[in-house]
Amino acid sequence: MSEEIRLEDESDRWKWVCPNGHRNWEPTNNHFWCPSCARHLGADGVFHGLRNKATGEVYERDNLRLLTPAGPYQDLRSDHREGSA
Repeated sequence: MSEEIRLEDESDRWKWVCPNGHRNWEPTNNHFWCPSCARHLGADGVFHGLRNKATGEVYERDNLRLLTPAGPYQDLRSDHREGSA
């Protein structure tokens, strides 16, 4: 099952939280990052799933479709070809 999150829509983002319940998460390459979690000593801030506060369900990064005004959010995947030097 897949869910969509409109990244520019505050009310849409508001219902999604990191594993520790923070709402200030950001998508990064193939995972998520939470600055609130990262501020805690010994915590990383990196995680791979978001919890929908409305339903309580946790969705892994691969099961979320992140939308921007320009279209779907694109991760920089390691399998993309890099330019030559």
